[in-house]
Amino acid sequence: MSAAAGTTHTPRLVSAEDRNRLQQSFADIPFDAHVSRWDGLYKESFTPWDRAGPSLALADLLTDRTDLVPPAQEHEGGANGKAAEAPPRRTALVPGCGRGHDALLLSSFGYDVWGLDSSSDAVRMAQENREAADKDGLYQPAEGVERGAVHWLVGDFFDESWSDGIGTDGTGKFDLIFDYTFLCALPPEARPRWAKRIANLVHSKGRLVCLEFPSGKPLSDPGPPWGLNPELYEALLATPGEEPEYEADGTVVYTPCAKPRDDALYRLSIIKPTRTHKAGTADDGTVLDFISVWTR
Repeated sequence: MSAAAGTTHTPRLVSAEDRNRLQQSFADIPFDAHVSRWDGLYKESFTPWDRAGPSLALADLLTDRTDLVPPAQEHEGGANGKAAEAPPRRTALVPGCGRGHDALLLSSFGYDVWGLDSSSDAVRMAQENREAADKDGLYQPAEGVERGAVHWLVGDFFDESWSDGIGTDGTGKFDLIFDYTFLCALPPEARPRWAKRIANLVHSKGRLVCLEFPSGKPLSDPGPPWGLNPELYEALLATPGEEPEYEADGTVVYTPCAKPRDDALYRLSIIKPTRTHKAGTADDGTVLDFISVWTR
């Protein structure tokens, strides 16, 4: 049973009116004004992107695929009958954490987690969400796992100052980064910056886990959320910082690099999860999302 099994939530269905309002909020404004716009929506408590609970696809991945994502805590027996020292727990980052559901989930799997959001109101809501979850006994760790610490940060993902001195051994890098509803919130012009920054934040032998959403939306349609597909992730992460070439319909023109780059991330696996949020499923219940795992 996954650590998320004890959580209960009712997902909110996003109305066409809310989708239109969200897209109009970001239409025709420069990217450097997006941070304040997201903050304004949180201040108004207009958050139709919030899933009201953690990503079950991530919980299943961490539970079932330790070959792809090593556990946050690995205990070994001591020599000569001595108790083994507890190894340092692995670290995790959730950019655009919102109300912090996935940061709390990762903590229940034993990670020391940093939840980052550019909105101070989002971080306040995340702390309130944590307090309510603790009161209700949610996000209980599995047997033998010690719950990790959770740190909330207000900062701009693209600004390097927030990561100074934190993460794995204070390197500003993380053993696991989870991206969901973050890349899809960025306009196409910001995607190369996302790839460069996120690749730099992955620690040596670390993992980037992407719950790829929305997979079923035409890539040429306006966002947020902007449509994404596996080929786009591959193009971005193979050449972090470089602008992909697009077809007229928004699909990416991807040609594998003849000489792989030292800063590239490589896809270990891409999976069609058995469970995901309601927003990532078709009307008949078919899962549309993908979950991909990347490393150096």
